[in-house]
Amino acid sequence: MWCSSTNSIALTAYTYLTIFDLFSLITCLISYWVMVKKPSPVYSFGFERFEVLAVFASTVLAQLGALFILKESAERFLEQPEIHTGRLLVGTFVALFFNLFTMLSVRNKPFAYVSEAASTSWLQEHVADLSRSICGIIPGLSSIFLPRMNPFVLIDIAGALALCITYMLIEINNYYAVDTASAIAIALMTFGTMYPMSVYSGKVLLQTTPPHVFGQLDKLLREVSTLDGVLEVRNEHFWTLGFGTLAGSVHVRIRRDANEQMVLAHVTNRLYTLVSTLTVQIFKDDWIRPTLSSVPIANNMLNLSDHHVITMPSLKAADNLNPITSTPAKPSSPPPEFSFNTPGKNVNPVILLNTQTRPYGLGLNHGSTPYNSVLNQGFGIPGMGATQGFRTGFTNVPSRYGTNIRGQSRP
Repeated sequence: MWCSSTNSIALTAYTYLTIFDLFSLITCLISYWVMVKKPSPVYSFGFERFEVLAVFASTVLAQLGALFILKESAERFLEQPEIHTGRLLVGTFVALFFNLFTMLSVRNKPFAYVSEAASTSWLQEHVADLSRSICGIIPGLSSIFLPRMNPFVLIDIAGALALCITYMLIEINNYYAVDTASAIAIALMTFGTMYPMSVYSGKVLLQTTPPHVFGQLDKLLREVSTLDGVLEVRNEHFWTLGFGTLAGSVHVRIRRDANEQMVLAHVTNRLYTLVSTLTVQIFKDDWIRPTLSSVPIANNMLNLSDHHVITMPSLKAADNLNPITSTPAKPSSPPPEFSFNTPGKNVNPVILLNTQTRPYGLGLNHGSTPYNSVLNQGFGIPGMGATQGFRTGFTNVPSRYGTNIRGQSRP
């Protein structure tokens, strides 16, 4: 009502800060409700993201109000109306008192955390530079101006100062355009203050990892990878669940002989100092065991008529023998840990050809040659072959250490 009676758009822009203070009070009530509520099966991580959503909605609405003020101010530059200053100064001090009382009297945990964690606005940076210059002259003011001031208190004081300058210029020179300029200044300060908070709360809603914990997380993951039994740490994902609450999940691959519970306890103990809500999945190393695969036989080998079939001998007590050690085994005993697909009684016959030749050019046939022919060729006694020797290919040549007719070594 006062904004309509004064026809001041600068007072309207300052009133939007009062509306933002009302939303901050609602956010504070949501924060207390979240502290009381316990996690449920539907919301297994709790209700902390409700206050993050409340902060994001409040800051975005304040920026939308600032954009509306900029649009109205652009229209007023074309045709500037007359401003009535009767309630302008009174409304300024009433709004300033309400804003400061709301921000300083109530402990608003979500907005206090966001104002410290988010990046500084351009208004805070300029005021910080000015404060360093003032504190260089008057060192006693360093406790008030340094470090960076509260952004909400800063924008309330800056908006009230802009309205006071507007009131004086209109009263002295009837310069009504300064009201539109003050409205634009208040809108820009509002947008610049709320934008970093919207970005920070939006990243929390998108489950991103906070940049300020990257170094600590890398250090903890390196410590976890050096634990006894840990082979690999992978698929790690950490995100901000709420303001000041970090959640995460990680997969840990361990040795086959490692104790799962001990590794889980050590990993949780290391990461719990930073990640309050943690999920760790432990799985053991899986070795790839080779299996015997059947060797393919060429088609031209099957078409040959001259082949020999060797049938595997059948075992009389095959049912009671172990396929690896050929010792009696109980039917209920489990197979050995590293048992392979060893050929047994059910293996197909092996097909061997009679016409294969040695690839080294010796001209020896690999068939079912009887042992008599082997002895006749000189393989029985070294150096006594009819046509070729066993080692050098020369007949009746003594070996390196010398042999007699019977193949006995000389003393």
